[in-house]
Amino acid sequence: MSDALVFFTPSGKRGRVPIGTPVLAAARQLGVDLDSVCGGRGICSKCQVSPGYGDFPKHGVTVARDALSEWNKVEARYDEKRGLKEGRRLGCQATIQGDVVIDVPPESQVHKQVVRKAADAREIVMDPATRLLYVEVQEPDMHEPSGDFERLKAALLAQWEIAEVEIALPVLTRLQPALRKGNWSVTLAVHRDHASPATRILDIWPGFWEGRLYGLAIDLGSTTIAAHLTDLRNGQVAASAGVMNPQIRFGEDLMSRVSYAMMNPGGDAEMTGAVRKAIGQLAEELATEAGIEARQIVEAVFVCNPVMHHLLLGIDPVELGQAPFALATSGAMHLDARELEIGGVNGAARVYLLPCIAGHVGADAAAVALAERPDMSDDLVLVVDVGTNAEILLGDKRGVLACSSPTGPAFEGAQISSGQRAAPGAIERVEIDPATKEPRFRVIGCDLWSDDPDFATRTAESGITGICGSGIIEAVAELRLAGLMDPRGLLGSAEQTGTPRMIPEGRTHAYLLHDGSAEGGPVITVTQGDIRAIQLAKSALYAGARLLMDEIGTDTVDRVVLAGAFGAHISPKHAMVLGMIPDAPIEKVTSAGNAAGTGARMALCNIADRARIEEVVGRIKKVETAVEPRFQEHFVAANAIPHATAPFPHLREIVELPQVAFNAGDGGADGGRRRRRRG
Repeated sequence: MSDALVFFTPSGKRGRVPIGTPVLAAARQLGVDLDSVCGGRGICSKCQVSPGYGDFPKHGVTVARDALSEWNKVEARYDEKRGLKEGRRLGCQATIQGDVVIDVPPESQVHKQVVRKAADAREIVMDPATRLLYVEVQEPDMHEPSGDFERLKAALLAQWEIAEVEIALPVLTRLQPALRKGNWSVTLAVHRDHASPATRILDIWPGFWEGRLYGLAIDLGSTTIAAHLTDLRNGQVAASAGVMNPQIRFGEDLMSRVSYAMMNPGGDAEMTGAVRKAIGQLAEELATEAGIEARQIVEAVFVCNPVMHHLLLGIDPVELGQAPFALATSGAMHLDARELEIGGVNGAARVYLLPCIAGHVGADAAAVALAERPDMSDDLVLVVDVGTNAEILLGDKRGVLACSSPTGPAFEGAQISSGQRAAPGAIERVEIDPATKEPRFRVIGCDLWSDDPDFATRTAESGITGICGSGIIEAVAELRLAGLMDPRGLLGSAEQTGTPRMIPEGRTHAYLLHDGSAEGGPVITVTQGDIRAIQLAKSALYAGARLLMDEIGTDTVDRVVLAGAFGAHISPKHAMVLGMIPDAPIEKVTSAGNAAGTGARMALCNIADRARIEEVVGRIKKVETAVEPRFQEHFVAANAIPHATAPFPHLREIVELPQVAFNAGDGGADGGRRRRRRG
């Protein structure tokens, strides 16, 4: 028998190969997903396989014990030093001697599948743009003069079939010392871009380097910057962190920052410098937390709205502040970290920015589209990325529409009297008893409700410090459900509502949620101003969604997906009571967490996803809320809680909204139903 039949699982690929063919070579010949960094030298152990022996009726073969060659010295040495699991072989050393069935375990697959559990199970196929390669380079010869880089390129072609190679000057300066220290072998961090045929060398280590490469998936928001340090070998998040965007001091919302750039010469450069510095510091903190060197961070993927996109790139955002809201560029960007002057990462690190959809719908919306894929949905889905500037997608397989709504920072706890970012001690869940009007709540960092006997002990360290975005949403909705607030958003007095928790505040009232003054803590209330801020934010959100529904001629959607930094923490029922989103069956309203961040991770871990989202973005239709007169109509109607005219039948199936009405400044005990006579 001159050849043998080989079956690979779990891929199911099969074929005949000559007797004596290494398993790794057979895998490559048949297109099987088997990893190798060292190129078959028995150094990296990434190509481990598990051969099967005995009868395999499904494949029609019987595998003899000698179907693979016996252990050789390389495998024996590796097993002695590091250990091989029982039954495992090194694919680069074991050769095929007869018909055989070979299993490739998950850790030996190049394109590993990582399951992300959020609203649903998500598989991220690992195929990062940057990977490690071990290369052995021919020593220099006076009789055949050539440069070290030229001989390195020849080795890459011969050993890895890489034809086009690029290297930056700072990396090139490290080549000769690395080659000589590594006895003419080096490990390279190489980057291949889906938009370019050339492979770029990002870093060099002498000999065989056993370290890991990492990338940053960064969601650059108007209020917060969230980053995930991700292992580029397996997609695992090594560390995550978030910081407030320092640009807030120049303006809380996007248009105020555009105005700052307009009114202050050099203001755009000032904001660019501030955010780049914050990103560099965040990268340093993540590297320290994960216990790695900054040099190991070789990639970064950014998602952000158009104004943040331009300020990150150092582009004056002035054109985004006026019609027709023109972007300097809407396409995906491929850059060096040096160009952005971002510290805390490898100097040669590559940066990828997802494409923007339009002047007010940015790369963050593109990332949400990549993560949630409304373009592949059989039913009509509304995806709402809740943030300072809400991004809204509506569509199915027939097509996708997109718009943005200027909700402001209220949903993230800003512009709220006792508001704060989501941190230990912040109130995140609220319930108000409709009969007693007494509240109970939960804070971040503790899974007990405030009426639990152990609550005070469990929260002693963090304290009760304020209320975050999800908390204020639930608090306002609960005030409506408990009859303490009328559909217009007006709070009643203590006399009108029958509870001393309604305290006067000028001509209006506030609801006392928590009084920690006896212990030196804060007094946390929900004020009339807080409710107004939430009304404005939720009205903009609803109006944007309704505008997209008008565009395709529908009054209903099949399901709603809530995304955003705190999307996973928003209660669907409370969002519906508030009127943040159009009415839908409550079981069809789900949370996807930080979908933009997930999309950034997907683009970081798989270069095919980059090409995919660039194609999808080209087919998304943009609707501009700023010039649509119907937006204002929908906005005004949505000021009521939940809505002035929309019936919300699905909501009324699960809750009963009290019929109350209060007059501003009226302290009477008649429920506020008196009408003021015209003078």
